[in-house]
Amino acid sequence: MKRVDIFLRKIRIKRVKEFITKGSIVLDIGAYDGALFKNLRDRIKFGIGIEPLLKDEIIRRKNYILFKGEFPSVNIDYNRYKINIVTMMAVLEHISPDIQEILPEKLYYMLENKGRIIITVPSDFVDKIIVVLKFLRILDGMSDEQHYGFKQKDVKNLFKMPRYKLIKHKKFQLGLNNLYVFEKQ
Repeated sequence: MKRVDIFLRKIRIKRVKEFITKGSIVLDIGAYDGALFKNLRDRIKFGIGIEPLLKDEIIRRKNYILFKGEFPSVNIDYNRYKINIVTMMAVLEHISPDIQEILPEKLYYMLENKGRIIITVPSDFVDKIIVVLKFLRILDGMSDEQHYGFKQKDVKNLFKMPRYKLIKHKKFQLGLNNLYVFEKQ
């Protein structure tokens, strides 16, 4: 990751952090190196991360564990944990459309009542910017070839009533990124 990638990740973590309640058990889909859990060290009870680019199959730390693989195919006993919050920071657009279709249902059964799903997705214009910044070698733009034609408006269509209620949507990073917070009904 280049410095710009790390800077952008820090901004996303800051936006997501304000919606993570103290003592939560958090599932981070697309956890990369566990940066969210490192940042939330004293705030969360425990973190479970899933990351396809992980070097090891499992990485254990004091208050979190990372599993190599992709959601939902990673073999984790989710019943063992009472997951309060699921995060996907700049990840949903990288998930194939067939998995996106089943994602809301899978998460619904994993989440505790009133549990939250916190998502950041770039605005549709960002793909054009990434091409230029990658060409200039300013950022890596991790796996941007996997965007599958994803549109930002698709987020609300995936996580909708009666199972989920949108409790927050706001733009940040000069409108180039979006934060969505859904609550399980």
